Amino acid sequence: MADGERNEDWTAKELDLIVADYFAMLNAEIRRASYDKTQHRKALMGQIDRSNGSIEFKHHNISAVLQLLDLPWINGYKPRAHFQKSIVDAVERYILKHPAAQRPEALAQVFSERPHLFVEPPPQLEPKKDHPEFVQRLVRKFNPADRDFLNRQLGYNGEEMVFKFEQQRLKQMDRSDLARKVRWISQEDGDGAGYDILSFDQKGSERFLEVKTTVGSQTAPFYLTRNELSFSKERPREFRICRLYDFSKIPKMFELAPPLDEFVHLEPLSFEASFK
Repeated sequence: MADGERNEDWTAKELDLIVADYFAMLNAEIRRASYDKTQHRKALMGQIDRSNGSIEFKHHNISAVLQLLDLPWINGYKPRAHFQKSIVDAVERYILKHPAAQRPEALAQVFSERPHLFVEPPPQLEPKKDHPEFVQRLVRKFNPADRDFLNRQLGYNGEEMVFKFEQQRLKQMDRSDLARKVRWISQEDGDGAGYDILSFDQKGSERFLEVKTTVGSQTAPFYLTRNELSFSKERPREFRICRLYDFSKIPKMFELAPPLDEFVHLEPLSFEASFK
């Protein structure tokens, strides 16, 4: 987008500087370190000769790009869409040069106290949105579902949080006997059961919990295996997906109960090729 005062498009160098500065602030926020947005903008004004308002507007645009990638964005810089391809290219250059930007949870301090989780309502299912091809290409390149699925440590940390949450939940219901029976199936028996955590409700009925964790937003996409989907159909009363999100800042959670296609769009992504 052209700058309103200079009436000139931002150069690649200017965009690279502002994106790098944005991530410096974002990383400080994730580490829970103090920083001053105003001072950052003043420093940038001395480097790139842009107005305070112009720089601030670009910060909002960067937030919008990160929102599309389901990565955290800076509090106070609410995403503003209608950005040009140049800002998408600048974010792409930064992530390629700094791969750790896709793992913001690694910057977060270890939680001094386990966050208090509670089960929120799931988000409403909405129609899929169309985006320009250059945006779709960026999302394909840095696929949020791929990113979270391949992040083994993130998955482990999310499962651990739900495991401990279930134990605590049962203790608070005066069911310490059941709390002791909660099992971390994926760690004790390995993957393949179709769920990660075996827990119970207050009456002692089983709960089969599949944990999906993301550093992204409430509506970040995730992968569901054929085995997990099949198990959800076999045991719909007991099966739940525990969706942890915003994990690099303040983890939150909601549950999805079968039939899952009432809550999410389910699309096959691969096919098994066999000879017999």
